[in-house]
Amino acid sequence: MSTKKEKHKKTTFFKIILIVFLLLLTGTSTYAYSLYNTTKQTINNRMHETSSVLSDRKGENKGSINILLLGVDERPGDPGRSDTLMVLSLNPKTKSIQTISIPRDTYTQIIGKGYKTKINHAYAFGGIDMAVATVENFINAKLDYYVKVNMEGLSDLVDAIGGIKVDNDLKWVDTGTYKKGYVYEKGKIHLNGPQTLGYVRMRHEDPRGDFGRNKRQREVIEAIVNSKDNILSVTRMNKILNVLGDNVRTNATFEEIKYIALNYKDCRKNSNSYEVKGEGTRINGTYYLKISEEEQQKLHEMIVSFNKATSEKDLPL
Repeated sequence: MSTKKEKHKKTTFFKIILIVFLLLLTGTSTYAYSLYNTTKQTINNRMHETSSVLSDRKGENKGSINILLLGVDERPGDPGRSDTLMVLSLNPKTKSIQTISIPRDTYTQIIGKGYKTKINHAYAFGGIDMAVATVENFINAKLDYYVKVNMEGLSDLVDAIGGIKVDNDLKWVDTGTYKKGYVYEKGKIHLNGPQTLGYVRMRHEDPRGDFGRNKRQREVIEAIVNSKDNILSVTRMNKILNVLGDNVRTNATFEEIKYIALNYKDCRKNSNSYEVKGEGTRINGTYYLKISEEEQQKLHEMIVSFNKATSEKDLPL
């Protein structure tokens, strides 16, 4: 049972969230002061939440930091599972980002429960604190921050900026649940939020498989970035802030996010990614991904080496 579909769709939204943060925090328009304060209020009053596990960890962000990114499909009455877990490390000395993706079916000890099961169950069992503690135990390294994203927010974000335009190279019909029956015509098309979800998640109708889907995801990111002139307006920004306020939670304050956005932005110049490798197995009929001790030790060393690196030649990847 592959986890690539979940990873790709959520990686797309994580990238978009980071782009939007940069636009919000580095804008220089005439209404920047008003948006600055609105952004500050949204982050501190709606997005910020505390974590008992990480409350005494945060320093002054002067060195490398490790951020846990969680993609959660939350529904009314259901806390959801963190179907995407990514450890994002930023090193300002080497101007680098390292991303380690942990498959949702990873078989590991759930801290606070006393037994092993899929790592994505930790969030469902004990919320963000249990998820953070379980990931830290799995990688044997400390985290500084977390960012939790409700993945349905991508649809709201696209609608907030007035939709996007893409150049579709394959005509197909959506058979999923986001815009079921919608025909994606070949050529330049305009997409609203639900249509965008269908666009980035489709795979089976495309003979190129993941390659074609990855291409569409890049197109969506580029379309949002190219909508910068539309985004940078008071009305649009306020709508975007509402989307972020509804769909993003983090233990970082506005001042910390601002510091990271401004002082770690050069880390985008050197980006490396790695997906945890394991062996698929079934236990009592349930699929799990079993990770060897050697692989876990490798993850630990990758994170520690990356955090300690002072030049590009010291980077582990």
